[in-house]
Amino acid sequence: MPLALMVPVTEENYDEGRYLSCNPDVRAFVADGRLASTYDHVKRFGLREGRPIAVHNPDLAAARAAKMARVRPLLRDDMACTWEGDLANFLTRELRDENRIVATNSVSSNAYDAHGLELVESYPDGLVLDCGAGNRPVYFENVVNYEIVDYPSTDVLGVGEKLPFRDDSFDAVISVAVLEHVRDPFTCARELTRVLKPGGRLYCGMPFLQPYHGYPHHYFNATPQGLRRLFEDHITVEDVTVIDSTHPVWALNWILASWAAGLPPDLRKRFKKMTVADLLRAPMEQLDGAHCRGLSHDKLLELACATVLFARK
Repeated sequence: MPLALMVPVTEENYDEGRYLSCNPDVRAFVADGRLASTYDHVKRFGLREGRPIAVHNPDLAAARAAKMARVRPLLRDDMACTWEGDLANFLTRELRDENRIVATNSVSSNAYDAHGLELVESYPDGLVLDCGAGNRPVYFENVVNYEIVDYPSTDVLGVGEKLPFRDDSFDAVISVAVLEHVRDPFTCARELTRVLKPGGRLYCGMPFLQPYHGYPHHYFNATPQGLRRLFEDHITVEDVTVIDSTHPVWALNWILASWAAGLPPDLRKRFKKMTVADLLRAPMEQLDGAHCRGLSHDKLLELACATVLFARK
């Protein structure tokens, strides 16, 4: 049975420590004076946004132990590993340095969409690899949660470019919003297909028109052709398409909301009153506008149409 590790915060279940463990960004808002307290964030944003709060599940340890007993025979014996209870840690100092893995306060925490959940439920007696799982709110006994961060749901620590599993280990692989964060997506894609059993299924999502978002780094976005190119030499690609969770409206909302948040309060109010027609004016006509010049350098990098590199040999 799936185990709940997080639930939406309510007035009744609020606990500051458990809330901050799932929402570390709130600590910075309180520290710099934007919020009076952690509870202030809950009242103003957390309840409305359905922010998560951690819950203690006494069955987690036994479920992880049973799962890892099945996983142990699938682990490679040519890679260094330390065990912390039933957590397998392949994230050596060498791998951290080679892949630029650094500590981060960013937390990726999402439930499976319908496609991911269907894949998990299709193999109740098999094993599914969730590569770059993040902090999953539900713990499935047939899903191996693979991460660079030791979240409560994490089963194995390591990097995507060097998976510590033997060939043909998994019935299915999920990798959503991960390949943009690895330094070598071609190697990672090859590894994802290597550990799939013959006939195994892959569900992979990668951004195209998304702003910069580091967890802790963000290296590459991909066109539909680019995503196909990552895998086509190693697996039969059945389709590259757009689903509801990757609809263009998400990109539009993300860009506009982040743009507004990056402006001083007075300019933000004016920006929100602009019409679509205003924003569709020729870009050269808008560059000197306050809504353009009011963005910080960090916000420009996050939302840039493109970046340019200057170098010297």
